[in-house]
Amino acid sequence: MFSAGFFQVGENAYSFAIWFTEPSPTHNLTVVWMSNRDQPVNGRGSKLILQNNGNLILTDAGKSTIWSSNTISNSFTKLLLHDNGNLVLLTLQGLALNTKLISSRSLTNYSSGFYSFSFDNENTLRLLYNSPELSSIYWPDPWRASREVGRSTYNNSRIAMFDHLGSLSASDNFSISSADYGAKLQRILKMDADGNVRLYSRAQQGGTWVVSWQAISEQRRIHGICGANSLCSHVPSLGRKCSCLPGYEMRNKIDWSYGCQPQPAGDHFNLSWSCNNSTAAPDAFGFMHLPHVEFYGYDFGSIGKWTPHTPGFDGDFYLKLPKSILSSYNASAEESNYVCSDKLTRSLDRTYEKSGPNGSVKFMLKFAYAVGVAEIVCVFLVWYFMSRRTGREDSDVVMQGYHHAATGFRRFSYSELKRPHEAEAEFLAEVSLIGKLYHMNLIEMWGYCVEEKQRLLVYEYMEHGSLAEKLSSNVLDWKQKFEIAVGTAKGLAYLHEECLEWVLHCDVKPQNILLDSNYNPKVADFGLSKLLNRGEQSNLRFSRIRGTRGYIAPEWVQNMRITSKVDVYSYGIVVLEMLTGKSPAEIVQAIEDGEETHEKMMVTWVREKMNGAFANAESQMGDDYDQGRFEILVKVALQCLEEDKDARPTMSQVVEMLLRHENN
Repeated sequence: MFSAGFFQVGENAYSFAIWFTEPSPTHNLTVVWMSNRDQPVNGRGSKLILQNNGNLILTDAGKSTIWSSNTISNSFTKLLLHDNGNLVLLTLQGLALNTKLISSRSLTNYSSGFYSFSFDNENTLRLLYNSPELSSIYWPDPWRASREVGRSTYNNSRIAMFDHLGSLSASDNFSISSADYGAKLQRILKMDADGNVRLYSRAQQGGTWVVSWQAISEQRRIHGICGANSLCSHVPSLGRKCSCLPGYEMRNKIDWSYGCQPQPAGDHFNLSWSCNNSTAAPDAFGFMHLPHVEFYGYDFGSIGKWTPHTPGFDGDFYLKLPKSILSSYNASAEESNYVCSDKLTRSLDRTYEKSGPNGSVKFMLKFAYAVGVAEIVCVFLVWYFMSRRTGREDSDVVMQGYHHAATGFRRFSYSELKRPHEAEAEFLAEVSLIGKLYHMNLIEMWGYCVEEKQRLLVYEYMEHGSLAEKLSSNVLDWKQKFEIAVGTAKGLAYLHEECLEWVLHCDVKPQNILLDSNYNPKVADFGLSKLLNRGEQSNLRFSRIRGTRGYIAPEWVQNMRITSKVDVYSYGIVVLEMLTGKSPAEIVQAIEDGEETHEKMMVTWVREKMNGAFANAESQMGDDYDQGRFEILVKVALQCLEEDKDARPTMSQVVEMLLRHENN
């Protein structure tokens, strides 16, 4: 079914590839995998070598290694050709977290193009246009929330499977079936060079590939397909049609993806295009009619005197141009009687005022007014918080939420630090950290306010407060506790391993785990967090112990270098607190004598009381008590609380253990 060898991609340029053995009726080979698509080798002297250590390498004529399989093992003795590929998705293949389909540059250029099909950081399957000048998601509609298009971000598996019947199912709830659903000889899912994902099928070897599904029906809705400064239209008989805007010409005469560039300057550039210009000849200008125009990627750009404030607009547009340019456009003939005046000058169905000589002054006055209003609101909120403060003295940061303080603000928090010289640094660190993070199990920050010594963080509102409040009131059932444990682990796993810069929370405790209206947990309070560049896990040391007594890992007390395992330890304490109903403050007995502190750890207490904990757990948990879940949580918690930090699991391993138990 498949063949492998050197595939010609240009004049004396080859890539090692795999393709369907039987060509289509047009004699074109369907390539499914390429090793060196972005770095072709010379047709003479290049070799594919299977080394004694099991590594497969591709060398060019100069003996330089161009590509390697990185499969070094003494057990490899032969090379097998499997039925899978990277340019297309074959049946029974999966698209996972670190895999993606990348388009070719064109139908004849197999190097990596600008379009890709993969999972994003929100666990959603998307199409992305990523050129050197612009990067944008265009499918599903980026201005619509995931739930509005039937997608779910509440998953961490990131897997999409393609079967032989023509069905594609993804972990974000996306699924499709081909128009010819059923058993076919061959099917492929391909990221095409034009930015569309299509499902192809054929009934016999060597037959014609037929499109049985495509992600986007109108090609003009694909971003970047005609390049910058161009007009993309849909013609029923032809499909997508690209053209340059007036005064522009194609940058590359054979490839529209390069877009358009300004034509060489002419006499019309010396004319004044202003509507208020009375010296210009009345017949020097005309209007070009652009019907049903949408602007992708350039919503707030400007060209000369034209400023389109038009996000998402789809209507008729009239562009004022010199007659010397308009003469070559048929669209201008019937619109030539339009007049540019104050009454008729409108930008896309909305009145648009041009900036006059006092425009900057007016802007500054409006800006000052807005700042004054914001300052009054901040002062009111700070006063409101101070009048409702909880009075806690054991923590630097006080968290408190109100749903009625101001419209649009759903969660508030203010900082009142006991160490004034550190207040500015800690506050800015928290703002910087939260602004870079986005996960369904992390608190979302809406903004912040600074007023003299008061610093206010504005969060989404969490209807059920903190986990600590619910544990003290004993209102959580067993299922909710288990889901809170899983969700908290997911949030910490994201901080440690999935975000762009690794983050140590440094203060994991029930007070910093907030619950929304559905009791979904969200980790909050990043005031003590530490950004950690990748590769620095074993090289971090603090000048003082951070965190909350009873939740601090032993290596911190011993002033050892810390890693993400300090958060793992604190998470274990939180889980045991949920299971036993005992907080570390009730269990940890501390005696300070000079420099040394003796503590009876919570984990020791749990191990001593293990039989008793299991014996009375059922009476505490109620009718929905599940001993299997209880035991796996105790097992996970005790692993997280190992004295040796290297013996503790990572948070991603914790998530895997809990989910594996649920799935089984």
